[in-house]
Amino acid sequence: MTRLPIDDILPDLMDALRQHGRAVLQAPPGAGKTTRVPLAILDAGLTDGRILMLEPRRLAARTAADRMATTLGERTGQTVGYRIRGDSTVGSSTRVEVVTEGILTRMLQDASDLPGVGAVIFDEFHERSLNADLGLALCLEVAEALRDDLILLAMSATLDAAPVADVMQAPILTSEGKNYDVAAHWLDRPLAKTTRFESAMADLIRTAYANEPGGLLAFLPGEGEIRRTAAFLSDLPNVQPLFGAMDFKAQRAAISPSDQRKIVLATAIAETSLTIPDIRIVVDGGRARRAQFDPSSGMSRLITEKVTRAEATQRAGRAGRVAPGVAYKLWTKGEDGALAAFPPPEISAGDLASFALELAIWGGGENDLRFVTPPHEGRLAEARAVLQMLGALDAQNRITDHGRRLARQPLHPRLAHMLVMAGKQAAPLAALLSDRDPLRGRGVDLGLRLRALKNPGDFGDSVHLGAIARIRQEAKRLAAKQQGAPPLTAAAMASLAYPDRIGLRRSGDQPRYVLSGGKGAIMPEGDALAGQRLIVATDLDGNPREARIRQATALTMSELEDLFADQIQWKDICLWSKRDGAVQARTQRQFGALILEDQPWHAAPDEAVAMAMIDGIRQMGLRPSKGAKRLMARARLMGNEFPDLSEDTLLSSLETWLLPHLTGIRTTSDWKAFDILPALQAHLGWDMLQKLDRAVPGHFETPLGRHIPIDYDEDVPGISVRLQEMFGVTRHPVVGNVPLQVTLLSPAQRPVQVTSDLPGFWANSYADVRKDMRGQYPKHPWPEDPTQADPTLRAKPRR
Repeated sequence: MTRLPIDDILPDLMDALRQHGRAVLQAPPGAGKTTRVPLAILDAGLTDGRILMLEPRRLAARTAADRMATTLGERTGQTVGYRIRGDSTVGSSTRVEVVTEGILTRMLQDASDLPGVGAVIFDEFHERSLNADLGLALCLEVAEALRDDLILLAMSATLDAAPVADVMQAPILTSEGKNYDVAAHWLDRPLAKTTRFESAMADLIRTAYANEPGGLLAFLPGEGEIRRTAAFLSDLPNVQPLFGAMDFKAQRAAISPSDQRKIVLATAIAETSLTIPDIRIVVDGGRARRAQFDPSSGMSRLITEKVTRAEATQRAGRAGRVAPGVAYKLWTKGEDGALAAFPPPEISAGDLASFALELAIWGGGENDLRFVTPPHEGRLAEARAVLQMLGALDAQNRITDHGRRLARQPLHPRLAHMLVMAGKQAAPLAALLSDRDPLRGRGVDLGLRLRALKNPGDFGDSVHLGAIARIRQEAKRLAAKQQGAPPLTAAAMASLAYPDRIGLRRSGDQPRYVLSGGKGAIMPEGDALAGQRLIVATDLDGNPREARIRQATALTMSELEDLFADQIQWKDICLWSKRDGAVQARTQRQFGALILEDQPWHAAPDEAVAMAMIDGIRQMGLRPSKGAKRLMARARLMGNEFPDLSEDTLLSSLETWLLPHLTGIRTTSDWKAFDILPALQAHLGWDMLQKLDRAVPGHFETPLGRHIPIDYDEDVPGISVRLQEMFGVTRHPVVGNVPLQVTLLSPAQRPVQVTSDLPGFWANSYADVRKDMRGQYPKHPWPEDPTQADPTLRAKPRR
């Protein structure tokens, strides 16, 4: 065998596994870890059991198995075999099995002690898929509780190894590797925002192809970009696409040796675990497509982002496997420094529904397992809510028998629920909804896609024939394991998968819908489905304010009633309408957030109306009268031993003190005319009011026996009183120990003086005021000594 860089570290790795049973291996691209390490473990006799090696992609699993079998001079399926979804090549003598990551989870759930398995290798662990993270956590628990002989190894080229080693409690081994040098070329200036990505990639590929020898590998984010870039390069020879959705034969053609110089346009499928012969040039578009969970739609959607430094390093390394190479990058050197270090693990950004389902089957909580990155609590709760909605979990988040059946399906739990409930007739729809849209630019109608599956020729160039073939094949595989069931329409089946996305058209000209889960959605104007009253939205763009409907089908009321009869209920609703400024009492027939029928509730009880009015009052505010404000201000001066009558506290406790007084109050105008003072007085009670009157009286009694309200709105309590009514008062009035601020008024009720020292006013300022007042109001008494005069509100008697 040709010697590879990884060979130098294999003895140390075998010693570490022999001593600790676990290890983390770092090795650069092309070092040979994928094909050498499993066979080294086998040769070292570290285990009598089978050796499982996990790969993130089906092509990588099959290719790795084939290469190891070739190394041994055997056919695949003898000593080395593989198992992937829908295909396996293993035999009774197979000792090394290369599997995709989901296979391990299924094996663990079937038999948690992994009988017959001696070692589990997590290859390319840096990709941090949900299945890899979950598989490692489950294997760690199995090794500690049931199988202390189980060997665990995590391998990667670009891995932040310390956190993984910490969780595994394992040593880190690093192979320096002997990759050839790869020279980097960056753009001189950033791409203009108006530049089309595929055109820029084609230009850079042409430049690299003209300047450098050898095969060329270009990285693009997805199939669409690959096909559009290929169209720009149609004049160049031997341009080969490579992406995950291709059939295996076409994928093998792209990675197999060729007598002709090759240009491979690939997605991230070519980043890891694949060696494409004769590649000397890498052209990196700098973009990666990732699954990101969208809370507004409840599922993951693919987004395109900049690559990370780790991904860029991995891609560039593909050019230095067989000879010195070169990497052309579609970004500047300055932009390179701003790249993130590593891509986010799927457990922190992806849909956790399948993950939550597997956790429930395992029987433990997320806190019982050791994860390199713990799952996001909020997203895990949302995932469990979806599973409860589908009947996969009970109210305590325990797995149900139905949930176990869903986990057996190679589908998202939503689609698995549809397939289990509707049987084999749902297989084409499940396959269709699992794949890319095969019919672009033909509106949102899901029915057109199903027609295209049967008769693609009816749709001309708008149909993607590769996707159609792939969907048909997957539908056949799904149907083979299902039973028959009573016939259902496509809309009814879609409703089973998306009961929270059944939409009812809002009133108005625009095709806006409220979805049964409570979200809003809008359909493109002019679409053939835009006039439908009921729909099921099977694809949304995830806009958090109002999602745009990308795919849907019309639903009839009878279908909705047949499927969800137990969830459609009449409800009496009393609520505050901000738009109408009034309490609305209605009887409604509801399905989730959808109001299917609505009519007045004439017999709404007073308490229900009053409770709805409480919500309106909280929106409008208390609007206290002058008397109520004075009472609230007086209460504030009593301190903590007295009930709190602050507006915030009163608003938060309306049900306690105001509710019994709201009979007959149901509109904004009713509330504006309502005085809360009697309700506040009733809330305090007789004893508290007496205590308040003694400590902080509400009125000041003048020498004439009149009661004048004390104003407590300002920092100092005060009164306004006619100056002549205070004649004879020689002690300044006080509230408790606080002097009142007295505003003395003229006979015309205009302020003359403000004082907190009435005796001082009589002695010092009164004489000047008297001179002015006598001139202005000669018919009123203005004695020289007001302390000896009788209080009065009268003018002097006529002579």
